[in-house]
Amino acid sequence: MSDDRVMAIVGAGHVGGRAAQTLREAGWRGGIALIGAEPHLPYERPPLSKAVLTDSDEAAILPLRSRDAWREDAIDHLIASVRSLDTAERVVRLHDGREIRYESLLIATGGHARNLTIPGADSPGVFRLRTLDDALKIKPRLRPEARVVVIGGGFIGLEVAASARTRGCNVVVVEGGSRLLGRAVPATIAAHAQALHERNGVQCLLGSAPNAIEPLEDGTLAVMFGGKERLVADTVIVGIGIQPADELARAAGIQVDRGIIVGETLETSAPNVYAAGDVALFPSRFGTHRIRQETWHNAETQSRLAARNMLGEREAYRELPWFWSDQYDHQLQVAGEPALGRQSVVRTLAGGAQIHFELDANGGLVAASGFGLTSALAKEMRVARMLVERSAAVTPGQLSNVEVKLKGLL
Repeated sequence: MSDDRVMAIVGAGHVGGRAAQTLREAGWRGGIALIGAEPHLPYERPPLSKAVLTDSDEAAILPLRSRDAWREDAIDHLIASVRSLDTAERVVRLHDGREIRYESLLIATGGHARNLTIPGADSPGVFRLRTLDDALKIKPRLRPEARVVVIGGGFIGLEVAASARTRGCNVVVVEGGSRLLGRAVPATIAAHAQALHERNGVQCLLGSAPNAIEPLEDGTLAVMFGGKERLVADTVIVGIGIQPADELARAAGIQVDRGIIVGETLETSAPNVYAAGDVALFPSRFGTHRIRQETWHNAETQSRLAARNMLGEREAYRELPWFWSDQYDHQLQVAGEPALGRQSVVRTLAGGAQIHFELDANGGLVAASGFGLTSALAKEMRVARMLVERSAAVTPGQLSNVEVKLKGLL
């Protein structure tokens, strides 16, 4: 360590917290500055749309570690906002005037929830879900018979819809596209997800985009669709994705493009500066293109690798993209990159669960997407994910034939 410089991490969420922990585990004995604007210690985000909204137990909030663990590792958690990054002088400047000189820097700023750009989108009773504080504001509004309109039929929107129905709310999901879940999963799986929600009492409006939200005299909200068509709601929750929080990197002259561009070691265009998590645009293992992943797995694995590389390792990130979504008693999983598929092969499991395997133009296995009862899907999907990870040489007939055990194809 030179000039008492520290390992600095901008962003104190899942990625930042796990990276700080890994720095200690990997042997770093100098200072660690973990800088974040939220007043909370690092926590995991997946429960925000599920357990935090539905459980009365505070244990639903999942901190990465206890307060004592951070203290014992002498990790300095600074609740502060960053004004600028100086990558030439290797200095992080905070809005309160403090300057932190770093040995290596990790940018783990995540993303901002996208705003609706229609009149009334900032009205009282309209919420976005990105942080723990957001979830804690929404939770008491999910009362039995409350009218909840969810704008956005992606993963967050559908998880919130499921949680609201679990709490007894009347729920309408509004999606501007022709189907739920965009291009994240095959159309057949999206249709199964829609059917599941409708069986549980959710109304899904597809191809519908609101053009205004109007507060009414009784404190409710009218979600307008042009003319006199409207939905009246007690609460509106907007879940239309995130924008990568790459402003600091952009202002510092670091190369960005819908996220912070990193190489296979997660190093940015600035020496000794790394990026990981939702904000990082990294090389795909399936080709020359770059991808971003807004997932727990991506946060967990990239944070650890980035921390080791901050200490001088040169590990390449080769993890397979993977995520899951729990909705009611069903689970949806995607491993790999379904958009790269040119041939889809369906494997039907017990209880109606399905796995859709995607093969590229050369017959290579590039993705597996599964949906069904969690109890029926989890074990088979674990093996399917391993097949994609290992680029297993398989034929469409083997994948579709349930008499051929997936485990045997490994």
